[in-house]
Amino acid sequence: MVQEKIRVDTLVVGGGIAGMQSALDLADQGYQVALVERDPSIGGKMIQLSKVFPTLDCCSCITTPKMSAVAHHENIQLFTYCEIQAIEENDQGFVSNALQKPRYVDVDTCTGCRQCEYACPIDVPHPFDRYLGAHRAAYVPFSTAVPQKALIDMENCILCGKCQRGCPANSIDFTQKEQPFEIESRAIILATGFEITPPDAKKEYGAGQFHNVVDALVMERLLAPTGPYGHVLRPSDGKEPDSIAYVQCAGSRDKTLGVEYCSRVCCMYAIKQAMLISGALPLADITIYYMDIRTFGKGYDQFYQTAQAMGIEFVKGKVARINEDENQNPVVRVEMIDEGSKVVERMHDMVVLSVGMLPCYDPQPIFGVRSAEDGFVLTPSINMAPCVTEHPGIFVSGTAAGPMDIVDSIVLAGAASAEAAAYLEANDGNRRSVKSTTNAARVTAHA
Repeated sequence: MVQEKIRVDTLVVGGGIAGMQSALDLADQGYQVALVERDPSIGGKMIQLSKVFPTLDCCSCITTPKMSAVAHHENIQLFTYCEIQAIEENDQGFVSNALQKPRYVDVDTCTGCRQCEYACPIDVPHPFDRYLGAHRAAYVPFSTAVPQKALIDMENCILCGKCQRGCPANSIDFTQKEQPFEIESRAIILATGFEITPPDAKKEYGAGQFHNVVDALVMERLLAPTGPYGHVLRPSDGKEPDSIAYVQCAGSRDKTLGVEYCSRVCCMYAIKQAMLISGALPLADITIYYMDIRTFGKGYDQFYQTAQAMGIEFVKGKVARINEDENQNPVVRVEMIDEGSKVVERMHDMVVLSVGMLPCYDPQPIFGVRSAEDGFVLTPSINMAPCVTEHPGIFVSGTAAGPMDIVDSIVLAGAASAEAAAYLEANDGNRRSVKSTTNAARVTAHA
């Protein structure tokens, strides 16, 4: 059970890579941290990815140990499937009103054995696999979820009771209700992450209409070892694609979408995916249509040159629209800039849209923190203190502050934790009790 009131030094909102890193950095200094994640598991977007650029290290191999470290750290209280509803400020810091959503499973007794999932007869499209795969109405979020606890999707549950009868620990509890509680903290770190540009934002590209025009996160799941198909197959008919195209800036640098900024990661993840596809499908032709290639980080330009040497075709051109032939093959109409702006049509088996980053959360209504013109959290001194907001005691971490890659997210997470620690020390006074008496005040998280 969650206690009605929890007292910590810092509340971290968001359990992606940036939120986890901020929480761990503070906890390692001895501060008590409450980490609140709205999804049933921590891990964020990174746990959905296949590999990272430019090293091509396994994303799950990096993220899963960090998820486990968060769950088992003695100074971190983890609250998943939980949301912050409102905050109030007083002379001691912040009082956040949190809401624990019901899992309809007793997490104290659930062992994550998945017997409820095996017994459940209802299949539901799985958002973790970008709706290409399915999960049962009673399910563990994914194979490496933390916590490894089941939950029941009551919107699709038919109350047949098979999960309840199949659970060896008698953990199914259909009587669970939402449980409000309070988190008292002296500082807050916002690590609310990002969303991708809706793939159907540019109607002329046909995403959402054509099965074989997908966004980059779909391709990440196709490339991942735990993906829905276990191989790169096109969604319409399950065949191996012989020709795959990438369309760059399909959700960034576009005034018509209101996204005028560069999302910074699109060129690199397209190159990374193209290299991975060439390994999975050695005979496939891979084309990247681009206006500009931006490889700004350490080793990034060498990564780009390696992709060119592997035979990946880079075409400088503006894609006007994507149509579909009678065999559901995407047909790309493109202006070939390096060929005198000649307009041609080229057919591919699949097209991947390199969609951009959008802010996924507006902190103004609840946290009183303004957003900048691009919608990300406003940091007035972006050059000197890129994680410090206008509101004293509230800091920002990772892509909540703006588009960035994983490396920069982790760096900014460290900066946010350092700023939060400095703020706590500067405003310590007589309020050291949380840090010095943490074990006595610690409660078991309903996670």
